[in-house]
Formats: sequence, C-alpha cells, structure tokens
Amino acid sequence: MGSSLILSRRDLDFLLHEWLDVESLTKRPRFAEHSRETFDAALDLAEEIATEHFAPHNRKADENEPRMVDGKVEMIPEVGRALKVFAEAGLVAGEFDEEFGGMQLPHVVGQAVFAWFNAANVGTAAYPFLTTANARLLLTHGSREQIDTYVRPELEGRWFGTMALSEPQAGSSLADITTRAEPQGDGTYRLTGNKMWISGGDHELTENIVHLVLAKIPGGPPGVKGISLFVVPKFLVEHDGSLGERNDVVLAGLNHKMGFRGTTNTLLNFGEGVHTPGGRAGAVGYLVGDRHRGLTYMFSMMNEARIAVGMGAAVLGYTGYLHALDYARTRTQGRPAGAKSGRAGEGLSAPVPIIEHADVRRMLLAAKSYSEGGLALVLYCARLVDEEQTAESLEDRARAHLLLEMLTPIAKAWPSQWGPVADDLAIQVHGGYGYTRDYPVEQFYRDNRLNPIHEGTQGIQSLDLLGRKVVMQGGAGLALLAATIGATTARAAGTEWAGFAADLDAAVARLGAVTATLWGAGDPDVTLANSHVYLEAAGHVVVGWLWLEQAMACGTSRSDFHDGKRQAARYFWRWELPRVQHRFDLLGALDRTVLDTPPNWL
Repeated sequence: MGSSLILSRRDLDFLLHEWLDVESLTKRPRFAEHSRETFDAALDLAEEIATEHFAPHNRKADENEPRMVDGKVEMIPEVGRALKVFAEAGLVAGEFDEEFGGMQLPHVVGQAVFAWFNAANVGTAAYPFLTTANARLLLTHGSREQIDTYVRPELEGRWFGTMALSEPQAGSSLADITTRAEPQGDGTYRLTGNKMWISGGDHELTENIVHLVLAKIPGGPPGVKGISLFVVPKFLVEHDGSLGERNDVVLAGLNHKMGFRGTTNTLLNFGEGVHTPGGRAGAVGYLVGDRHRGLTYMFSMMNEARIAVGMGAAVLGYTGYLHALDYARTRTQGRPAGAKSGRAGEGLSAPVPIIEHADVRRMLLAAKSYSEGGLALVLYCARLVDEEQTAESLEDRARAHLLLEMLTPIAKAWPSQWGPVADDLAIQVHGGYGYTRDYPVEQFYRDNRLNPIHEGTQGIQSLDLLGRKVVMQGGAGLALLAATIGATTARAAGTEWAGFAADLDAAVARLGAVTATLWGAGDPDVTLANSHVYLEAAGHVVVGWLWLEQAMACGTSRSDFHDGKRQAARYFWRWELPRVQHRFDLLGALDRTVLDTPPNWL
C-alpha cells in the first residue's frame, strides 16, 4: 500500500517497534500467541478497511448529517456498511479475551489499530469506540448474567453501547443529575429523567443499543456519593437472548454540531410513558455492581475514554498535517527571495513548490511536532495500560498504574489543545483553498474542535491534574514522573541531545518548584485558578520528554524519516519547550488576575 494521507504507517512502525518495543509483550502469557507479524497484520487490516470503507464517506457524512424522521434516526447507508465490515473483521473485540471472540491484542496495538479509523472518519469510528468502552466496564463491574446478555452481542458488533452521564441542566456537574431509579419488587429499577449530549444514543445501525445510565436511587446519599449505574437497553432482552419489548427510552432530539457530524448526538428521555414495558411506567434498568458506586464504575470507563479522545485529537491533527504536507509539495506559488525580481533582460524564474518557503516549513514542522508528539504520548500511555495489567511483578504494575494516573489528564488534554492547532496550520498552509470545502482540512479542524470539550473539558482535566494527581499519595505521582523523565535525560547526557536534556531537566525542576509554591499558598482558590496554565506547562514538559525519547530511539540511523524525526525534536526543543518558562513565571507569582475579576466587569 502506498503512502497514505490518513496516517503514516512508517511512523506507527517506528513508535511501536523501534521505540516502545511492543514485540517484547509477546513473552507474557496473555500475548503469547502473538508476534510482530500478527501485530503488523492487524495494522495492515486496519489501514485497508479504514482506507476503503471509512475514508470514502467521511465528507458525505459531514454534508448529510443524521436526521430525526418520525422519531427515528436516518443517516447515509455507508456508515452502516463500513461498521459491518469493521465488525466482521473482528475489530470490535480486538483487545478482548479469546473467550469473547477477541484477539487479545495489547492495548497499545489496539490503540494503533483504532487510530486508522479515527483519522479516516472519526464520526463513524465513534460507534465501536463507545461500544468497546461500554463492554469493558461491564466486564469489570457487571454480573456474569450482564456480561453474557450484553457484552457478547456488543463484541460481535450486533449491538452498540453508550454512556449516558450528562443532563440538560447539569452538564459536567454530575452531582446535580436528577434522573431517578425506583427499585422494583423483581430486582429491576424503573428510570425516569433526561440525558443530553449522548453520542450514539439512538440509530438504526444495530439490533439493540445498550445504555449505561447514571441515576440516583431515592433515599441515597446526596451529591456524587448517591449516584448508581444501570444497564438500560433500548429493547429488553429475553432469557434466550432474543429481543423483547421496546424499553421506555425515547429519542427526543438530535444536536446539530459544528463537526463530528457522522455520530448521532442525542437528547434521550427515560420513562416518559411512550413505551410501557409490562404495562408500567419507567425505563427498565438493571443495577451494575453495588448501589451508589456508579461514578466510580463510570470513571473506570472514562479514563480509557479520555486516552482514546487524546488519540482521536492527535490523529485528526496528523491527517491534517499529512494533507498539508502533500499540498505544499505539489502546489507551486512564488519564488525564493533572491529570485523574485529577476535580472535585467531575463524573465522571472519558475514558481516553486510552496514547501520551499521557510514560513511554510515552519508551519509544517510545528504541525509535525504536535501531531507526532501527541501520537507518541497516547501510545506511551496505552503501553502503560499493558504494563499495569500484564507486567510480571506487582511492583512494576503499581508503578505503571501510578504513572498512568498522573499522565491521563495530559494524554487527554494536550492532544486536544494542539491537535486542532495542527489542523489550523494545515488550513493556513492551503491558504484560501484551505478555508473552502473543496479541501478536507477545514472538516478536520471542525471535527477536532470537539475534543477539548467531550469526556471532560480542558478545565476539568486541569483541575484533575493540579487538584488531585500531583498531590495524591504525598506527591508520589509527580515524583515518579520526574524520575522517569530523569532516566531519559541521563541517557542523553554526552550525546548530541545533551542540551535538550539539560533544558528538560531544568523544566522538570521548575515544575516541581511551582507545584510546591501553588500548594504552599494556603489558598486553594488561588491555586486552582491557575490550573489551566499548569496543565499547559506540564503537558509541554511531558511531550518534550517524549520528543527526546523519540530522538534517542533514532540512534545513528540515517534516512529521511529518521532525520525528519530528529528535526521535529529539535523544533520542539528550540521553539516549543521555551513556552513553559513564561507559564512557570505566571504560576510562581500566584497570579490573581482571573480570580480578582468580578463577573460584572466582563
């Protein structure tokens, strides 16, 4: 297969094999049936299906968004056909146990496989992504009956799944949800309430939809401590697995989005009496796990979802970069500065490809550093998931878990901030053409703009990082991150990257110092008012570290690919890492500008 504008297979091979050494995972019992050949075969299959079945309808799905007609969703048929091919290839179950028809792929390989679909058509790819997250939660926290009833059809691709958290009045403030779950004499619950912003919440793509719904059981504790989790299927399921009555879950409307249009985004009403299973009002729900533990269970899925959102943001930036690079190599315009006027008696020299202009190369280097840096970050975190679950020693598993906890808000937020910047630069490289619908880069930007919002906004990630992660266990996570980065910089000492390593060491030291300053202020309001700046600074330090890691992984190899990697690392070192110093200055000053701005001044 030739060079793709969706993703770079050469870069994926470098990240997985030359850097992360995923083949070493095959020594572990869970992955013993695998080899580099099986991993590469899965990536080949993903590229083929993404290229032939997902990418071709990406623009059509954007221009013909789902419609609500007579209470049902209508969408272009290509979405369903692509997902059928995806499911028949066994990719929904790729990472899951063989017991459930899975391939038992490592998470890092599974994420690389899924990257092809996010980059090719994120709107269509969202349906199986939501389904695998739903299935994984039920496998972890559900009963055996729930696993057999719901997970198996999901992993076969016959049913899809959702997570229904938000409500119109509550948004991200889950303590304020009002959906109620009334216990019934038969062990089931009847749910009433409304859920908003539910991706994949209704469609006709599959026989059934399995909703995971947060609700409160009357008499439970107030706030988030009183939230429970329920399975609420669109159609009830009989004992033999066949579909029974329609549950009282009704599509009330579709949200019309700036991008990401191929994924239905819904307002759902539960228990409004449109359907009354068994002649009783309320949507039938089944408690997952224990009462009042719903948010804990949901967050086990949310953490996976947040890393996957970071992946989507990185690869949407990546495909934008590849399209801009291709355009810049083929579009001729202007001449080198010294040739503009021509000499007396001579005509102007021929126009050159715009990649010959330094400012275009600046934009491409920036986009390359953001997209390839974001992809490295997310694959590193996916590799930590494999360490957390399959490392030989409990100590190694605990270390991976702590580092992953520390990096998750960064893995979600950094690509979500800088992936859209890569797409913005792709538009700029295209010039006026980039601002038209004749080229796909404007859609990549619109699609990517959702990622700083869903599965926890940038502000929520910043509060998680500064308010929880860096102070948990007495700062153990931050100390581990610093030590892990320090191991890389120690290896770089005495090499051509010694200067990068020294600058990175200085940035890590300042990160620790400003963390102590912020939490030593004795005023959580001042501390957390600066959380977004802290997230930006910490994210750039982490991605700077991973660029140093990539540069070191290139070794002495000389090829355009490896030289390009080294140059992107130099760009990040010279142009991007210095950005953190201003942010550290601001953080160290305990700035109150935002906090001291009354609402009536705005």
